[in-house]
Amino acid sequence: MHTVVLVSLVIVSLALIVVVLLQSSKSAGLSGAISGGAEQLFGKQKARGMDLILHRATIVLAIVFFILAIAITKI
Repeated sequence: MHTVVLVSLVIVSLALIVVVLLQSSKSAGLSGAISGGAEQLFGKQKARGMDLILHRATIVLAIVFFILAIAITKI
């Protein structure tokens, strides 16, 4: 059981890394937040198409990652 959870955790973590790297950048980092990029935080610009799919996949994979990380400590 421990091996199955560990292998699943490695696969999910690699998938999470790939999905995050495939996403397009939303702002220019800290300079984008200072110069007005912060309005994206309040829903002015919605994700569309592939960005939406990658965004949702990131959320799902992050939740699965944390569940598996907690599960591996209990086994």
